[in-house]
Amino acid sequence: MVVPINARYRPPELAYVIENGDIVTLVTTDAVAEQVSFVERLTSALPDLKSQSASRRLTLGSAPSLRNVVLMGSTAAAGFLPQSDFDALAETSPERSVHIARLGVRVRDVGLMLYTSGTTANPKGCLITHEAQVRNSIALGRHRYGLTHEDRFWSPLPMFHIASVLPMLAIFDVGGTYLTMGYFDAGVALDMLERHQVTATYPCFVTIMQGLIYHPNFARTDLSRIKLMNSNFAVQPPGVAESIMQAMPNALQVGSFGMTETAGTVCTGAPDEMESLRITRLGKPLPGLEVRIVAPDSGLELAAGERGEVLVRGYSLLEGYHKDPEKTAQAIDRDGWFHTGDIGSLDAHGTIMFHGRYKDMLKVGGENVAAAEIEALLGRHPAVKLAQVVGIPDAKYAEVPAAFVELKPGSTASEADLVNFCKGEVAAFKVPRVVRFVDEWPMSSSKIQKFRLRQSLVAELGLA
Repeated sequence: MVVPINARYRPPELAYVIENGDIVTLVTTDAVAEQVSFVERLTSALPDLKSQSASRRLTLGSAPSLRNVVLMGSTAAAGFLPQSDFDALAETSPERSVHIARLGVRVRDVGLMLYTSGTTANPKGCLITHEAQVRNSIALGRHRYGLTHEDRFWSPLPMFHIASVLPMLAIFDVGGTYLTMGYFDAGVALDMLERHQVTATYPCFVTIMQGLIYHPNFARTDLSRIKLMNSNFAVQPPGVAESIMQAMPNALQVGSFGMTETAGTVCTGAPDEMESLRITRLGKPLPGLEVRIVAPDSGLELAAGERGEVLVRGYSLLEGYHKDPEKTAQAIDRDGWFHTGDIGSLDAHGTIMFHGRYKDMLKVGGENVAAAEIEALLGRHPAVKLAQVVGIPDAKYAEVPAAFVELKPGSTASEADLVNFCKGEVAAFKVPRVVRFVDEWPMSSSKIQKFRLRQSLVAELGLA
């Protein structure tokens, strides 16, 4: 089983995943990127690593399963197995032995454990089978998107994210070309898209989409060869769709709905759907997958247009959460339905829309308030590039909304401006009590970590 680890993780997070994931061999690099040294971070995460004399057989109290930390590159570090030793050991393993071991693998064996992206305090290890990965990728690329060996599929997400694994396997299935990045840089990305004549893209997330359109090179980059983009316009802030569609006049724009626990995409748009559905909704389920919308309190199925919890069933579901049978039982019911915790709705065409997370609901003086509603409202302000809303403690109302806002380049707005803008649009209990401006978001691999935003504001205001 492979366990890709988020390169953004700090030492405490690394220590948690290494121990929780029962990792036996960890492979890293001596390359330093964005001022990050993985040697330093791992040494900090595993304090007894540097005192180890036998790098081929580690004995660490903080990570009892860990036996080796392989350091790729030309340098050496205390406790790490150097690449030269690793290569020498690899030469002693006959190719036939590897082949025989491969033949013993079953389709439904767990092949990948991905830790959820960390929008909550502790990530969970999702156990994903070979079948789930491969079948979902084939359903997406070959059957829904119609990719061929002539296509060049670009995903800027790192290999520890399901939205990188999925498109990679999808294009490999049809014999096409896969392009990715070590880390997202909008200028480098735009150059890749034009220079390599990319035909399909999978950027997915708001931070990436905005990074592209607000880059000074966007307007002069030729993106006309792109014929398909997973753009998710239905959940993007205003202004993104117009800029992208103008730059990619030949592209089929689709949205998608999915998650790590479902091996990626569950629903996505299709070439035979009318454009109005593809850019305002998130598509229909892939073949072999089922989706229901139910009332969270009763479990009863809801009618078209009604909002409830999204349930998913089919071949792509995770086998469970690693070492957490309680969370697994809470998430997957006796009939095999995975309870996503997402708020969604299905329309008369069977296409899905995402409306937020149940855990992202605020309870303001007894009133339910969706953070997504306030975020969308703030996103309509002409100066706002991106907004995120969290709940903070309040003596009178128990919880009140607070907003974090990133402004568009060259734009200005004050806290009072944004509060007054909201007052004219929504009920008083939905108006943010506090607004903070940010230039950089606390991120997992692709998502903003709201719990960190809340922690910082609670500490700043002395509300702990």
